[in-house]
Amino acid sequence: MKANETKVDKFLATNETTFAIPVYQRNYDWTLFQCKQLLHDIVETGKNDKTNAHFIGSIVYVHDDVYTASGLTELTIIDGQQRLTTITLIYIALYRLAKELDNQMLVNRIHKTYLINEFAPEAEKLKLKPTENNKDALRYILNLTDGEEFKGYSKIIENFDYFRSAINTENFETIQRGLSKLIFVDIALDRQRDNPQRIFESLNSTGLELSQADLIRNYILMGLSRTNQDKIYKSYWEVIERNAKDEILNKTRVSEFIRDYLTLKNKEIPNKGDVYTKFKEKYPTSTIDKLEIVLSELKSLVKYYNKLTNPKNEVDTEIKTQLEYINRLEINVAFPFLMKVYEDYSNSIIDKTTFISILSLVQSFTFRRFILGLPTNALNKIFMNLYDKVEPDNYLFSVQKSLLQRSGIQRFPRDTETINALKEKDVYNIKPKNRTYLLQRLENHQNNELVIIEGNSDITIEHIFPQNPDAKWKIELGTDEYNLIKENYLNTIGNLTLSGNNGKLGNKPFLEKREMNVDGKEQGYIFSRLWLNRDLKEKSKWDKEEIENRANQITQRFIKIWEIPDIQVELETSIDEINIFDAEDPKFKKLDYAIFFNQKLEVTQVAKLYIEVFKQLFDLQPETFFTSEIGKKISLTKTPKKDEVRQAVQLNETYFIEANIDNVGKFDRIKQALTIFGFEDELLIKYAD
Repeated sequence: MKANETKVDKFLATNETTFAIPVYQRNYDWTLFQCKQLLHDIVETGKNDKTNAHFIGSIVYVHDDVYTASGLTELTIIDGQQRLTTITLIYIALYRLAKELDNQMLVNRIHKTYLINEFAPEAEKLKLKPTENNKDALRYILNLTDGEEFKGYSKIIENFDYFRSAINTENFETIQRGLSKLIFVDIALDRQRDNPQRIFESLNSTGLELSQADLIRNYILMGLSRTNQDKIYKSYWEVIERNAKDEILNKTRVSEFIRDYLTLKNKEIPNKGDVYTKFKEKYPTSTIDKLEIVLSELKSLVKYYNKLTNPKNEVDTEIKTQLEYINRLEINVAFPFLMKVYEDYSNSIIDKTTFISILSLVQSFTFRRFILGLPTNALNKIFMNLYDKVEPDNYLFSVQKSLLQRSGIQRFPRDTETINALKEKDVYNIKPKNRTYLLQRLENHQNNELVIIEGNSDITIEHIFPQNPDAKWKIELGTDEYNLIKENYLNTIGNLTLSGNNGKLGNKPFLEKREMNVDGKEQGYIFSRLWLNRDLKEKSKWDKEEIENRANQITQRFIKIWEIPDIQVELETSIDEINIFDAEDPKFKKLDYAIFFNQKLEVTQVAKLYIEVFKQLFDLQPETFFTSEIGKKISLTKTPKKDEVRQAVQLNETYFIEANIDNVGKFDRIKQALTIFGFEDELLIKYAD
């Protein structure tokens, strides 16, 4: 490794040299904010006659004495492409301005010194050799595309347009002076002596913001020859990046996809920040043949991940509808399981009816649990192992059986408890997507004329007994019942409906809302064609009894839509180690042991587990106790007597926490802390028999 302090303009001016951005590098993605900051620094440096240099970081490249077909030296940039590309855009903006000003001397100097290798063939002229998706954009702004329009979106184009508008006749000389003062640490690596991957990881650990997917891509490709890099990238990785994306938000989901893949393979859910590490452990790169085996499976599964993330890409209307429901409920935790089921459907191992039944089953299982308020953490391990329970000859039944056999906090809620929970649940103040999903499916059950709520501003959610009732409501109902409904029934399913005239109906008394026909526009319930309003047409009053009657009717429809399989199974009775979030109430229970960060803790009392967990968390990340609410929650203090902490227990040499809490309270605080730290999957417990 050689490191030198180098001026940027001297580096770019190196003769017969190409600065190649390898395919394993992340895309050029500097924002306008970063571009504005760099240009501001360049201008200020150019104005300051007392400053001879401005430091902009480092550029790390591999110097293998690689030569292009025309004899150009090729330097492979492994860190610094964002700065190098952005500075090139500034030089292009200066070059374009110089052409407009007919300053031929400046045009030639910039063009031939910083932008092109003058005597290279046309295909190799650019000094900066970006990845394929950026090469066309760079050639376009340099006018090397014979007038062809650039198609698509590129940060190269967006940022160049900013520099083109910001650089003018008043500041272009100042900017040239500023550019001439930019310096960086020039770090040249020799692949025979240095380890580029290890250096790259070190750069990432000190603040280079790379995603887990970026690190995995570099890990896979960096050690390959240039030919094999291009082959693997185009045949596999490019396909993965193109498909593992939220196409509506234009947001990559490669890291999430590989996390789901590792969950499926390892039967262990990696933390979001450990995906790269777990991938390396699972697949130590060796020969290109072994690499292609892994990437072939990823390439196959990513097609189904794409449709799970972007249901619009599924051509079958019935399947697409089910995928849209799953997408709306954000049941991403089921993706490791569903990718494999999707693959089985695609390979004709199961038919369409079975596939749709499983998609519906997943919704019923998760949505019933949501209505009961059962912890979502339990779903991770349920779906992580569910595909292992599949019996190819009895596919659907085996999945149904596995879900129905679960007990306790992992259970598939039965009809009675689901009905009781739904009647009482505040379904108005849940996530809007979930609320829309609930009402739209209730409305459209066995309805050939589908009503679309999401994105339809003409149909909104209506409180039959209003949120801010007209005074006549209290007169009609009496004070006691009025208050009872407002406090206990207002946002429940029995009091909610859909309306295309919510603003008109407003806070009026029930009969006025039922009959309303202002200007002959038929706003009242009696004119509605919606199923959810059908029973309201015959009502002469709206009170507690009517709300309960309507809730009974709707809950019966609910259990038909989100149905539980009608099969007989025996419940699982023995649960050994279980995540604390899935565990039953610890009241009057003793522990056999616990496992925290894969280390067994010989603790038989919840009180001892409580202290041990917080000791380890405090040793690991003490600052979080002071930047979140958890420190206050456990009464963290240096002076327990002064702060009147009851039954203070020493956490370390300096700090104490309160231990005068029952077992349920201790569990609640442990779970709150694990959630804040992002360690929800790290604590398993086993109750004593």
